[in-house]
Amino acid sequence: MKHLLLDLTIVILLSSCAGNATGKAAEEISQNSDTIVMETQNTVNKMRPIKELINTADPSWPIVEQWIKDAKNKVEVLPADSVKAQDALFKTQVTTRSPMGAIVYMTGGLLIDNGWIRVLGSGSEKLNRSFPDWNKGKAFEDFGQASPFLLIADDVIGGFFLLNGGGLGNDPGKVYYFSPDNLEYEPLDISYTEFLNFCFNGNIDDFYEGLRWTGWKTDVSKISGNEVFSFYPYLWSEEGKDINKNSRKAVPIEEQYNLNIEFRINNNANQ
Repeated sequence: MKHLLLDLTIVILLSSCAGNATGKAAEEISQNSDTIVMETQNTVNKMRPIKELINTADPSWPIVEQWIKDAKNKVEVLPADSVKAQDALFKTQVTTRSPMGAIVYMTGGLLIDNGWIRVLGSGSEKLNRSFPDWNKGKAFEDFGQASPFLLIADDVIGGFFLLNGGGLGNDPGKVYYFSPDNLEYEPLDISYTEFLNFCFNGNIDDFYEGLRWTGWKTDVSKISGNEVFSFYPYLWSEEGKDINKNSRKAVPIEEQYNLNIEFRINNNANQ
């Protein structure tokens, strides 16, 4: 259901994107986004210096920044520390000519829709996880290695958005959602750039239909970007389908990610 909602939304978003970054510029940004994974795969420990990654002639940030200003959904741009930003960009090994590189280098991350979705950047006080450091030990062991996927964003209910590097399906460069209500990697059939525009302008309520409880905004405002809500009964269980009846508590996101992986492995083994 989620991928169908996104398919309908992206048709509208691409028109909006083209209005703010017209012609060749928009086309190049889309192409850069789609080749990010291949670019990362091809490094394989051949780390480019930071000066080759910072593109001053044709950076993506001014266009991404305009998308944020025009966004229908609430977007909070977290401040970036210049030292941490350079470190994160170097470890990520993508250029600032791409939207991903621009967000990693120019922001500490993005909080979408009152903090419901967190898009990873170079880390900040409210979201104290950088894009590359969060992926280390999950998507790869060492910086510069080829990766089957990259974790690009997550949400407060323990869902994770991943950019496919070839390990999730035959569509490298497309975004998947590791859903907490079924523990499946759901293909969304959108690129990183399209995912950003979904965050900025998409119908987030529809995407999370049945997964937002009464008073969620108040609860979300009380947790940090390093925490998520853990629910009992579990969202993927038959007993946990009514989220308003489930108990919930804030837990470290690392703990929830590992728990979701463990549950997925155990569930698959028992089928």
